Amino acid sequence: MIGVNTWVWASPLRDAQTRVVLDRVARMGFDAVELPLEQPGDLSVAATRDALRDSGLTPCVVGAMAPGRDLVAADAATVRSTQDYLRACVDLAAGIGAAAVCGPFYAATGRVWRMSPTERSDAYAQWREGLVPVLEHAASAGVKIGIEPLNRYETSLVNTVDQALTGLGELLLGPLGAHLGLALDTYHLGIEERSSADAIRRVGDHLVHVQVCGNDRGAPGGDQTDWVGVTRALDEVGYAGPLVIESFTADNDTIATAASIWRPLAPTQDDLAADGLAFLRSLTQGEHDV
Repeated sequence: MIGVNTWVWASPLRDAQTRVVLDRVARMGFDAVELPLEQPGDLSVAATRDALRDSGLTPCVVGAMAPGRDLVAADAATVRSTQDYLRACVDLAAGIGAAAVCGPFYAATGRVWRMSPTERSDAYAQWREGLVPVLEHAASAGVKIGIEPLNRYETSLVNTVDQALTGLGELLLGPLGAHLGLALDTYHLGIEERSSADAIRRVGDHLVHVQVCGNDRGAPGGDQTDWVGVTRALDEVGYAGPLVIESFTADNDTIATAASIWRPLAPTQDDLAADGLAFLRSLTQGEHDV
């Protein structure tokens, strides 16, 4: 199953645009669509569900950790508001039939600070504590939470698979672990991991969701990523979820700045999506060899 994030064309995505964007995604031949909930209320369950039904697309939901959304090294009010936002993401996912909500659910994207080993351990403990109410809500809704490691320029807390596994620790092994796992993005893996394929193997059956793009944040294919190695590792761990192209429009100043999109990554955004889809179809159908 191959999908695409609506951030390729629109940010923020709201009810008024959803049907148009989803129709475009379906006409291009995608199987799934990744829906970002930037603010609670941007997407209603009813309108989104109707657009999904008519397009025939399988939904995925991702969150956006905007400034002020933090579960660690933050005051109690900030933590509570972040938990409320993440619960709203879970409610959207449950309402539209998405299996998971994924994202860097620990600190605001772009927030970085230095930590000693003790400070990092303390931050991970705060993170686990802050996640528990969200995981309890997800468990009651039948939705999984997928935690996404980000590259060093977007966070200093969780850059690698090993850090994510260590930080989540007992939560992954406890009763809420069935509703928790990792969401991997090949862009971040390409920066932070010595081997993207080996990182996928280390995640194993904790893998919830996979986002893909070229190493330049453009379309997957024709770039430096070892795509054959990545897909072989996904097969080895039994991943059966979608491969979702995540790239971004430069038309929204906030998201372009957050994702460092300073130049066009394709002649048009449709070209980016179409080229990525064509490559992923050929890749998953075994047309690429080592």
